[in-house]
This record gives sequence, C-alpha cells and structure tokens, in this order.
Amino acid sequence: MLTEEELLALKNDLESDRVERKASAAETEKIAEAVCAFANDMPGHGKPGVIFVGLRDDGSCAGLVVTDELLRKLADIRSSGNIVPIPRLTVQKRVLEGCELAIVIVEPSDAPPVRYKGRVCIRVGPRRAIADAQEERILTERRRARDLPWDVRPLPSAGLEDLDLLFFQREYLPAAVSPELLEQNQRSVEQQLAALRFLSPPPQTHATPTGLLVCGKDPRRWVPGAYVQFLRLDGDDLAAPIRDQKELEGTLPDVLRRLDEVLEANIQVRTDLSGGPLEIRRPDYPLPALQQIARNAIMHRDYEGSHAPVRIYWFENRVEIHNPGGPFGQVNRQNFGQPGVTDYRNPHIAEALRNLGYVQKFGVGIALARKAMEKNGNPGIEFEVTDRNVLAVLRRRA
Repeated sequence: MLTEEELLALKNDLESDRVERKASAAETEKIAEAVCAFANDMPGHGKPGVIFVGLRDDGSCAGLVVTDELLRKLADIRSSGNIVPIPRLTVQKRVLEGCELAIVIVEPSDAPPVRYKGRVCIRVGPRRAIADAQEERILTERRRARDLPWDVRPLPSAGLEDLDLLFFQREYLPAAVSPELLEQNQRSVEQQLAALRFLSPPPQTHATPTGLLVCGKDPRRWVPGAYVQFLRLDGDDLAAPIRDQKELEGTLPDVLRRLDEVLEANIQVRTDLSGGPLEIRRPDYPLPALQQIARNAIMHRDYEGSHAPVRIYWFENRVEIHNPGGPFGQVNRQNFGQPGVTDYRNPHIAEALRNLGYVQKFGVGIALARKAMEKNGNPGIEFEVTDRNVLAVLRRRA
C-alpha cells in the first residue's frame, strides 16, 4: 500500500512513467489500457503504477466529484474479462492537497504479458504503446523467472508434438488475438504458442498444462483428472438405479461443448396453462444456472493436487456438482460466493475459457446462476465448502 507521501510525490511528478492522469472516468478505454500497461511493468520497476482520476495532464485538479458509483465503475475494469490475466489493483478515494481523486493502484503482474482486448499495452516513457514482438519476448522471459502458477509451469515431458496445432491456429488464435495483430504477425507458431502460454519460450519448448488442456491431443495423459463424470439416477440418493452415465473427456472446448448437450438433454420442460390461454413452458432447471456452476467447477478445480473428476450427479429432486478444489487465495469458507470476492487457482485456464466465449465476465458466475434459478422459480443454490472440495446443490423447481 502506497503512503500519502508516496502518492503526493507521484502526483506532482509530471515525468514519471508510473503515473497516468485522467480528468474524468469517462475515458474507460484509456484507463483500462493504462491498467494493462502498468500490470506489464515494461520498465521493470517492480513497483505499482498509479492512475489519478480527477487530475488534468498538467497535474492541476479537475474538480471531479468521486462517488461510490464511480469507484465501482473503476473497480469493474478488473473483472470485465477484457484484461487477462486478471490484474491486481485497488481503487480508493483520496483528497490530496485539497483535490478529490479516485486513485487506481496497479501492481506488476506475476505472469506477463498482460493483454487488453488481445493487445499487450506497455509504457514507453510517459506514453502508452502496443508491445512489438521483441518487447513481448522480454515480458515472456520475465514470466519464466518467477514462480509461475501451476497452469503455465512447463511439463518437461510434453512438447510441441503433443499439441493440436491446427485447432490452435484455426480456432484459438483468432479468438485470443485481435485481427489486426494477426494480420501483422510474422512470428512462428512456436512463438505464438509461447506468447499465449501454451508453450514455454524457446529453447525448451515444453507444453504447459493450459496448452495441453485447451488444445492437447490427449489431455488426460498429462492431467489425469481432466474430465467430467455425469451420473443420472432414478431416485434421490446414490443407491437409486442408474439411468445414464457418461465420462466427458478431451480438450476443455470438447468437454464444455458435450457438457452443454448433456445438460440440455436432461432438462425437462413442462407446459403451464394456469395463467390463462397463453402457454408457458418452464424447465425444471434453468440451463444457464447449470452451465455457470459446472463451468466454474471446471475452471477453478485443483488439477494439480487431485486426480478426481468434476462430478455431476443428477437426482430426481436435485443436481449436485462436485468440484475437487476448495477455496483459493482471498476466497475462504466464510466469504465463498459473496459478490466481488473471487480468486483464481488457474488464471490462464480462466483466460482461455474467456477467449473461447465460455466466460463472459470474471467473478460473476455464481451471481448469474443464482439469478437464473430465482427467475425460473427454483430454490436458492446451496454450497457446502471444505478446504479441498466445493459442493453445489441446485434443487428442482416445484
């Protein structure tokens, strides 16, 4: 946390490349680009960058009135899904030398390069720029020197030959990188894979868990628990007769596509004529709620410490979704599921699911599921949270 003296010094230093000044919060795009640039920390300061909202370019006070709504708008930049991996930032209201300001403090990322809408924003002196191939390489090498999250730690026994390059080039790359950058891109496929954390940078060229899970030829060879077990029962407990069972395996895109089909096929829709001549069709479970909770389990589960699958048990009166991964980071048993409280055990898997369209906005999956259940007339979702597992129970609509 920066002290008031440090903030004052940065506020008044018109030449610092750790400072961005904005007269208002209306320039959301520019502020998001600045967040991305500070997270990349191209100069290598190892110190946070600061965005002063309420200051003009010359350092004079813009007379901004800082409201709670404005602070929420700035905080939402973190979870919008446009900046990946998710940046570490804090937003606060301060009065410095009589000037009311909203201050965004952005910590350097542990896993650069950080992208905003597919672009790697950096600071070059007092201005922002888009990183070229050489600058991206520098950021990638810095990432290697740090203690990486499990999902991007290179697996020495897995290499380029274990990845489906056709899927990567035809499907994933256009979804992850902006079209204009792809048009200008002259890099090899190995460099492209490394830039998106599917492959360690040369000369090792080892595949990462994220690369193997997203476009691997045989993901379970490297990550044994990377599948979903589905069980449909004719009753309300595990002793009931089994109606259907499936193991959904393959790459994450394959698993998620097949899972959507299985969930939709098992939902029953009833016709309600109680409201008059108009026919109202209501499902016993809203598909978006099941999708959000299941995708959360796949995204947040512990792939490293458990070989258990994500399990979905569909009983007559409820659906249970078992996630073999307990709370992580700032999430604990007490605050689990609360709005705004989120963290990522697998940040680069989350980034890949966002690029593929399975996640629209980070940190809102449970809220969306709860809203869908309420709108459909189902009871609220129940969570049982332990240090190693999360169980979500979705009860059938009466």
